[in-house]
Amino acid sequence: MSSRNLPETIAYVRITNQSWQQGKLEGEVRAAAYEWQFQWNFRRGHLSIQPSLGRALIVEPLGRFLERWDYQLEPGGDYEFTVRAEL
Repeated sequence: MSSRNLPETIAYVRITNQSWQQGKLEGEVRAAAYEWQFQWNFRRGHLSIQPSLGRALIVEPLGRFLERWDYQLEPGGDYEFTVRAEL
């Protein structure tokens, strides 16, 4: 199956808090019928996601998104990325 034929889901991210001193970003992510709260400690590379329901579906793609864009994300900002799966 080529990458063109893979299912896709758009994930919507909102950054709610940012602390450069603590090295953290906090926010919300929605994809399909799922909603999660996350905390990204970018100094340690640690991502915490709650609730646990469906967490395995989003942890890897959200982690890649945050690692790539963390310095460009701002509180109050709305962002999106594509998950290569149907959620």
